[in-house]
Formats: sequence, structure tokens, C-alpha cells
Amino acid sequence: MARTVEKLSALAVTRATAPGYYNDGAGLYLQVAKAGTKSWIFRFRMGGKQREMGLGPLHTVSLAQARDKAKECRALLLEGTDPLEARNAVKLDAALERARTVTFDHCAEQYIAAHRGSWKNAKHAAQWESTIATYASPIIGKLPVAAIDTALVVKVLQPIWQEKTETATRLRSRIENILDWATVSKFRTGENPARWRGHLDNLLADPNKVAKVAHHAALPWQDIGAFMVDLRQRAGGAARAVEFAILTAGRSGEVRGARWNEIDLDVAVWTVPAERMKAGREHRVPLSTDALALLRSLPAVGEHVFPGQRGDAPMSDMSLTAVLRRMDRKDITIHGFRSTFRDWCAESVGNSFPREVCEHALAHSLPDKVEAAYRRGDLIEKRKVLMQVWADYCGKIQTSATVAPLRRDTAA
Repeated sequence: MARTVEKLSALAVTRATAPGYYNDGAGLYLQVAKAGTKSWIFRFRMGGKQREMGLGPLHTVSLAQARDKAKECRALLLEGTDPLEARNAVKLDAALERARTVTFDHCAEQYIAAHRGSWKNAKHAAQWESTIATYASPIIGKLPVAAIDTALVVKVLQPIWQEKTETATRLRSRIENILDWATVSKFRTGENPARWRGHLDNLLADPNKVAKVAHHAALPWQDIGAFMVDLRQRAGGAARAVEFAILTAGRSGEVRGARWNEIDLDVAVWTVPAERMKAGREHRVPLSTDALALLRSLPAVGEHVFPGQRGDAPMSDMSLTAVLRRMDRKDITIHGFRSTFRDWCAESVGNSFPREVCEHALAHSLPDKVEAAYRRGDLIEKRKVLMQVWADYCGKIQTSATVAPLRRDTAA
């Protein structure tokens, strides 16, 4: 009588080379692939459907071991259990067990490492690391990420929600992103407890109503001439960087990161690459005669126009702030000079520069999307005139200057 089980011998398994299935009986098959690799397959019917379940490759699972595995599968079938689903459940339990040991801090580190390359600069990554380490890690850092719930997220955010609202809203967003990463990575399941809309917005106050907008203190535009006289008497690269920032209406980071290969002294244009711009778009800055004279007075050593103490790195933001402190001007900020420039554009008698020209000078996007779509140029020829008139104004002391009340900057 023909054997119905254990039909294959060890020798037959070794000699099987033609692609196909070799039946050992009771649902167990040796599968030989076209590439010559061999593996064990268990075939069964469940719910009226034919199914296949891999039991492992021959080089790892022997004939005897494959028969034992097939026997276990048949036992499950007798109980009405799908062996494939049973195995998947075991894998899921194992994954959940591993997830219990994966902490929030570990997920935060992995998220930052995965996205660091897509962020504009190292400062952005440092801000992520700093806010997580300062506010989240002490409370939830060592906890399994699978255990983070709404109550814990609120516990992190609530102490700073009123006093440091802007920081708190950024922290909430970062926690949400990290928990989303953990979910996709199968370290946690369920809804994201840091989600704002329809969730935390029911537990925490609207940040737009809580936060007081802190604008940068700006120098009244009528006082810029007198300020420039004092500034130009100050020696050092940091003082020149502040002067250049004023003459170009540039942001501190753009000025400090300026490289000589971005500047064309012959054409009188400084081209800031997109990766160093807040809006992520290249920005051409017309250089006035004063700005050109300043640049030509600087030693062109290294790649940075305003190098830091190390020489191979740009000047720090605090270096520029320190200039204002030495001038005893703690009432204003470097960023505030952009507002000084914008106020001068809008308020100075005799100025007739269109709004879009002034906004382009500050590298602002036009708020009207339709208008922006039609104005795809950067209006550089008109801005050349604007920046020269601004530089000329900065070189004059206004007799009526000084008593204008300090305003707050709205330019970003």
C-alpha cells in the first residue's frame, strides 16, 4: 500500500532539483524554486479556501523538523484555528513586547536622525533636541512609547502652555510627529494623543488667544543716521556684520552665513541660496555703494564674509547682539532693523516705492496668491534704486530724530 505520509526520504529531498512541489503527505511539501532554492510549505484549507504557509528553508529546517511543524499546524486545524493567523498573533505579541522596551527618548532620537538631512540647518535639529530634552524627556522620556497617553502629553505641555505658549505649541507638534513615527514603526498603536484638532484643543486653551505676540524691538527709522555714525566708529567684524545687515535689510542668519562666492562685486548683487532662506527660495540682494565699500574693506580670508573666532565657521548670533550691548542699546534687536527699514519705506516723506518692491527687499512672500502668481520676477532693478536711497538715508543724521517712541517689529 502506498504511503500517505512521510513519503519523502532525506536522499529524495537532496536529489530534488526540478522546480515544483514534492509531496511528503498530510499537507507538507518541499518546494524547489526556479533558482534552485528549497523550502518547506504546508498546504491546508480554511473557510473553503486553499492556503499555503511557509515553514522555512531547507538549509535551516530539516525534513524531520518540517514534519514536526506540519504536525503542529494540523493540530491547530483540528481545533478550528488557522495556523497562519496563530503564527501572526505570536509575532504581533512579540512585537508588542519589544515595543514595551522602546522608550519615547529612543523614538525621538530616531525621528531626528531620520529627518536631520531634510532640515535647513543644524540649528533646527538642535532646537528639536533642546525642547524635547528640556520639557518632554524628564516626564515621558524613559517611558515605553506605547504607554504615552493623553494625560501624559498634557502633563508635559500644561506647565508651559501659559508662560511659554510658542515653545509649548512647537513642542506639542514635535511630540505628535515622534508618536506618528513610532506608530508607523509599529512601536505603538491607536490614536495619536498629541493630536491638536478634535483632541487636545478640548483640554488646552487656544494658543492664539493665550500667546502674547513678542515682536522684536526696532529702532525708529528717523534715528538710523545717528545710530550708523556710532556703529561705524566701532571696530571689529561683528560691527561690520550689523552694518551690512542694516544696509541690506537682511536677516541675521543670512548675513552671518554669507559666503564670498555668493557675492558679485562687479554686478553689485549678493545671491543668497534657497537653502539659507526662510522661505526656501533664492534671494538676490542689490548692493548699494555703501554696502560694496564695506565688503571691499573686509579681508577675504576663508569662505565666510563674517567668520567666527574659529575662522572656518560663521559668526555667532550673539556676536551681533553683543555689538548692540556695547553700544548700550539693549532696547533694540538686530532683527528689528528690518522693521526700521520697512517703516522707513512706508512712512518717509518723498518715498514712492511700491509695496511689492519693499516686500521683495525683505524677501517676504506676497500675501495675495493671485498677485504673486503674476509677479514672478524679483523686481531687482527697482530694488537697486530702493536700497541705494536707503543707504543714502542711513548716511544722514536727521535733526528731528531721537524722540520717536520705541515701536515693536512686525517684520519677519
